[in-house]
Amino acid sequence: MTFTEITQFVTRIAPLLNLSSRELKLLQTPDRVLTATLIVNGKKYPAYRAQYNNARGPYKGGIRYHPDVNEDEVTSLAFWMTLKTAVADLPLGGAKGGITVNPKLLSSQELEELSRAYVRAFHQYLGPQQDIPAPDVYTTPEIMGWMLDEYEKLIKHKAPGMITGKPLEQGGSLVRDIATALGGTYVLAEAVQKLNIKEKKVAIQGFGNAGMNMAKLLAGQGYTIVAVSDSQGGIYQASGLDILSIIKIKEKTGTVIKYTEAEPITNDELLTTDCAILIPSALSHVITKENAGHLKARVVVELANGPTTPEADEILHQRKILVIPDVLANSGGVTVSCFEWMQNNASEQWDEKTIKERLKQKMVSAFTQLWNAYTSHTYDFRTAAYIHAIQKVLDAERKRGRI
Repeated sequence: MTFTEITQFVTRIAPLLNLSSRELKLLQTPDRVLTATLIVNGKKYPAYRAQYNNARGPYKGGIRYHPDVNEDEVTSLAFWMTLKTAVADLPLGGAKGGITVNPKLLSSQELEELSRAYVRAFHQYLGPQQDIPAPDVYTTPEIMGWMLDEYEKLIKHKAPGMITGKPLEQGGSLVRDIATALGGTYVLAEAVQKLNIKEKKVAIQGFGNAGMNMAKLLAGQGYTIVAVSDSQGGIYQASGLDILSIIKIKEKTGTVIKYTEAEPITNDELLTTDCAILIPSALSHVITKENAGHLKARVVVELANGPTTPEADEILHQRKILVIPDVLANSGGVTVSCFEWMQNNASEQWDEKTIKERLKQKMVSAFTQLWNAYTSHTYDFRTAAYIHAIQKVLDAERKRGRI
């Protein structure tokens, strides 16, 4: 979604919130967008950090390395991070950053230098109480570790809370590797109970980190995973797939389609397969007005960012198919990032059991608040989430006297 589309979206939703022109302008305007040109081995790389809103706490959001990164994209994503932290009820705001680069074309040394250059460019605007970056597309715990090291060199003291998604040895958190999927299982369990779903058949599109962990976790909780897919295609088995075997084959061959004890299907066929629960966990805009009328699922869990188009949303709402939007469904990742930041600030290391319990409490509480708003109005669950988040941001702005 472009930033122009975001401003149009806020304008469309404004009547439901009775927004004043001042409130509308505030929501449509980032606090600041920082830009720089990084030079590594004589090559120039545009770099960005969009800090959208910090009314509820320090800015928070990932840094991505991708050839398509631009100012418009990071500004749009910073807006969504502002909503996501509000939905999850975290004491954080929203930001996003990136570098326009294909990291696959860089050596490890060049990648490290680029990452350190990013911190040198923006370090005055980063910090545990200012702006806390994290991994995103094509960035890793190792890269976060380089960035932390560079930041601490510049400020001349330790500050592990300035970045999250770090290696454990540098103050990273347990559970971070499965946080997005685990958070998704907690909200799904609430939806299954509310909708009284008995036959828990699941189809998962995307078998990367989030999708694979979701399949593994749900299979262990008694759900029947009937279909999974990756970029090369999918597999289906009505009686349920052997997820642990599929994970081994995926790790060995790079794709799930090498699993021969199931029926091959396409990614499009997976979306309309016979299941109660559909989990798009890879690409955006896969559920469209063309296929929304053919979905058989009763609930869609958006583990991916933006997998459902606005036109499809309307169709699914009319068909009474519940869509748990990405701002809630995949907020387990930023929630455990917040926990990492809290541990760093308090010089603590929480155990796995504590983190999982606190994550469950946060996700269930967020779901319950949104469910109550959704069931007391005629609009869909996504709109309920957006309204809830925007109200929280504006309430914080009012308390600060900004509006």
